[in-house]
Amino acid sequence: MEESKIKIALVQMDIKGGEIESNLKNAERVIEGAGEADVYMLPEMFTTGYCAEPEKVADREQRGLMWMKEMAKRKNGAIAGSEIVAEGDRMVNRFYFVSPEGEVWKSDKHHLFTMGGEKEYLTAGEERVIVNFRGVRFLILVCYDLRFPVWSRNKKDYDVALYAANWPSGRIEVWNVLLRARAIENQCYVVGVNRVGKDGSCEYTGNSVGVDAYGKVVAECELEKESSSIMEIDLERLEKFRKKFPVLEDGDEFRLN
Repeated sequence: MEESKIKIALVQMDIKGGEIESNLKNAERVIEGAGEADVYMLPEMFTTGYCAEPEKVADREQRGLMWMKEMAKRKNGAIAGSEIVAEGDRMVNRFYFVSPEGEVWKSDKHHLFTMGGEKEYLTAGEERVIVNFRGVRFLILVCYDLRFPVWSRNKKDYDVALYAANWPSGRIEVWNVLLRARAIENQCYVVGVNRVGKDGSCEYTGNSVGVDAYGKVVAECELEKESSSIMEIDLERLEKFRKKFPVLEDGDEFRLN
């Protein structure tokens, strides 16, 4: 592997409501079929599926995190994705990024989905987290965060934005457009991994994609199927584009709280 290049596997899977062990086995199966990569990216809430009563499905024993550590070591690649985590009486939708060496970065979903009542049962994260892994800087985000460009604003501090999602089919065109918009406006690679299948109220078609800084889709999973796709990140190409067309240098000055 060239130093300026790494590979990300988009891991698109179905999720059984509340069945942690079953979902971990399924995630492992899809990962094993994905091929070799430096990062394996899973959907939002990949251990339980979306749930409006998180206290009933929260991973209190950290089975998901332990599995991520084991898989990362086995695959010699980072495992990334979110799950519901209980911290005492507090519930969070936590994005984990786990390295093969067992290092863990975490970021709790910042924008809670009012329409789904998330503010009533989840606590919002306040920290914008960037992971430096194998020379690439990753901004880690969850689903609804995609709609808010300020939170994703590139302050010249990241190269790839990762969005883990349970994004329903009824709003999938919004997903498609915003992923490309975030890549273009932030002059970065964007990876959006969504689930497939059904839960109690929604259907999911996947539409998991990787987008380059020009807004071009360069990796995509099969629609409505559990599948995977490999995306290559080329930092040398990205830096050449940023120098030739210095969009980030011309952005407005403001501070993210």
